[in-house]
Amino acid sequence: MADAEPPKRRQCGTMHVHHRLLATSPRYAEARQRIEEQAFRVEMGMAAAARPGCTEIPVVVHVVHKTPAQNISQAQIDSQIKVLNEDFRKQNADVANTPAPFAPLAADSRIQFKLATTDPSGNPTDGIVRKRTDRDGFNDNDDVKSDATGGSTAWPADQYLNMWVCQLTGGLLGYAQFPGGPAATDGVVITHTAFGTTGTAAPPFNLGRTATHEVGHWLNLRHIWGDDGDGCGGSDFVADTPNQGGSNFGAPTFPTISCNNGPNGDMFMNYMDYVDDIAMVMFTQGQASRMQAALDGPRAMIGSNIPCVGAKIPVKDTPKDAIKEGPKDQPKDLVKETPKDIPKDVIKEPPKDLPKDPPKDFPKDPPKEFPKDPPKDFPKDNPKDLVKEPPKDLPKDPPKDLPKDPPKDFPKDPPKEFPKDPPKEFPKDPPKDFPKDNPKDLIKEPPKEGHKDFPKDAIKDGPKDNPKDLVKEAIHDPQKDVFETPIDWPKSALEPPIDLPGIPGGPGGTPFVLATGQAAAAAAQQARAQAAASYQVLLSHYAQLHRRGMLDAQGLEGWRQAWAAYRQLGGA
Repeated sequence: MADAEPPKRRQCGTMHVHHRLLATSPRYAEARQRIEEQAFRVEMGMAAAARPGCTEIPVVVHVVHKTPAQNISQAQIDSQIKVLNEDFRKQNADVANTPAPFAPLAADSRIQFKLATTDPSGNPTDGIVRKRTDRDGFNDNDDVKSDATGGSTAWPADQYLNMWVCQLTGGLLGYAQFPGGPAATDGVVITHTAFGTTGTAAPPFNLGRTATHEVGHWLNLRHIWGDDGDGCGGSDFVADTPNQGGSNFGAPTFPTISCNNGPNGDMFMNYMDYVDDIAMVMFTQGQASRMQAALDGPRAMIGSNIPCVGAKIPVKDTPKDAIKEGPKDQPKDLVKETPKDIPKDVIKEPPKDLPKDPPKDFPKDPPKEFPKDPPKDFPKDNPKDLVKEPPKDLPKDPPKDLPKDPPKDFPKDPPKEFPKDPPKEFPKDPPKDFPKDNPKDLIKEPPKEGHKDFPKDAIKDGPKDNPKDLVKEAIHDPQKDVFETPIDWPKSALEPPIDLPGIPGGPGGTPFVLATGQAAAAAAQQARAQAAASYQVLLSHYAQLHRRGMLDAQGLEGWRQAWAAYRQLGGA
């Protein structure tokens, strides 16, 4: 049988594989939950990338062939490794084609690749496994990943990036498995006509970008439009990628507008869109951080640290107009695919053992206005546009059983001293009737707007790592520790879960000192107001997580601590 005609339009099977695993493996769903929690913490500045320098990942290429053409050459394989290194290190020449508004966002991901030199048994290898098959082609059901089904069995997933090159059918260019899936099928699959830049590689997918796209998935990146069809409610859980209405194909011209994202429009030149190879040229800084979070978490065992030779220094300051919209909403598909046998109220109802009555001191109405500018020294690695504009719409209906009359006035100056000992007891669980509706524009995917599959920023969506689909889709009987967080939260009841340096009198800040003169008083008042605005953003996010049932005991404690700090700053 002659080889099939090379595809002319990009098609990726990663999300199909993701949904199949969610529907069939509660273990995968639980793993994805934890992975997204960690990714969200990194984006929010609650955790930093742990790997210094660059990470070099050993690659094994499984060439599964039926025809001589499919048995691609060493030169074709080498050309693909070269492209991966250039793209992930921002050393590709065509990064210069990035439109000016997006250019400061282009990032060096600090990840490199090389063909393995030692096999799992410790023997020397060239990093290539060649297997002849009697199969005419493969799809995304993972048959190519096992000797028993006509493919080639994976090498240990915690030591190697497995890449299978074969004849894919159905117009597929490739697919990958997100972190958290079965080790036996972990890796990426590329059709031979879209692998590398020479040999059988055929236009418009002959520049090696299909592998760049799929390895991005393998490192936990989502499609840039959030996989919600042509809608504007999806999220890739990355804050610095604009909201986008569906995928782009071919070679679009700048700007391409969708979802009211003008004047700059879609970031179609991103590796995680569907454009032709010649049109995709960059990852963003947010995507690079998300990939580093994967290397610190689910892929912590793979790769080795090496110096970053020839690194291009990323631009820290993003043009104010580069991203006009806040984080996108969480992807619709994650909510739509809830397994039939999961109770409809699985998210709506908090744990049965939670206290029926909320804390008495929760205010009825949240503050209506806060300063537009965040503290100048807010953590640098948080999205810069996170707190520029406080939520425009706050929940209209507060909990019915909360005090009707909140304090009319708050002192202009915070207390000089804070209680040394935190309250001995806190309610174990937040109120059941906490406002169900969080401002829609707060969070993009823990995570592209809170994930197009997680929050782009902290407010539009829940934690990037807490996608709705992971809770609603496949967790039938989650273990009690499913939502336990892997890091320790602050021990003090008054210390917020993140540091906000420079808040006068606030936790983690410099002690408040009563100043004299109107100028000093005004500056102190402004700093407190800005800090309160930052905490309001964080509290809104906690409320949304609680509404979806995604806060464990530590998360609830963090919520209470943030609330206490907010009250001390004059909020409520």
